[in-house]
Amino acid sequence: MTEVLQIGNRTIQSSELIPLLASYQLLPQLLRELIIDEAITPIKCEAEELAQAKQRFFAEKQLAQEADIQAWMAHQGLSIEQLEHLLMRKIRLEKYKQDTWGHKLESYFFQLKGKLDKVIYSLLRTQDAGLAQELYFRLQAKEQTFTEVAQKYSQGPEAQTGGLVGPVELSSLHPAMVQLISTYQPGQISPPARIAEWFVILRVEKLIPAQLDEPMKARLLNELFEGWLQEQQKQVSVITDAE
Repeated sequence: MTEVLQIGNRTIQSSELIPLLASYQLLPQLLRELIIDEAITPIKCEAEELAQAKQRFFAEKQLAQEADIQAWMAHQGLSIEQLEHLLMRKIRLEKYKQDTWGHKLESYFFQLKGKLDKVIYSLLRTQDAGLAQELYFRLQAKEQTFTEVAQKYSQGPEAQTGGLVGPVELSSLHPAMVQLISTYQPGQISPPARIAEWFVILRVEKLIPAQLDEPMKARLLNELFEGWLQEQQKQVSVITDAE
């Protein structure tokens, strides 16, 4: 057999690599990278793009002098050719994502927008139904502020902020919370509502509509890419199992 790795007194044969990768749960990562390599094969990276990428990379690492660059690369065990390969691969992958899903971003955004919108709200929760009702009446009568009541009586971490939570995406909230938020206008205080083991009083402070800005585009592009990649990995796994 061909010896491929020598680690201490142990020699790893080529036939052992796949079982070892599988046993250490590294096989999915290998499959992922191989699928990416195949997908980006037709994508080109221009010399100017690589030069700009190297410049940005060294700036991010705060490597201004050639000696600093060489020392950093020696510490990382990288040659300039290996670094350029990594940077080119990243450029080609981003191009592939944009070419494949860039034209779908707007429709995908509007499909998800209801979940991407954010909210800032005040929350008071207790497991005592009677106390929740009493506190609601106090708030309605303006005997105490929401902040005062939440700090003293709320039984969640929001007590530390006077009940204030957010901004958070609606997709991260319990569906019943989302329903409450959509029912009441900003500034209105909801009567106690049962959510799981809690009696919840809520006041919407501000609704923040999601925007299809550059960070959002990058996020959605990655979501579409990751969804595609997971499907590809499933197909590879099925083929591997069949064999």
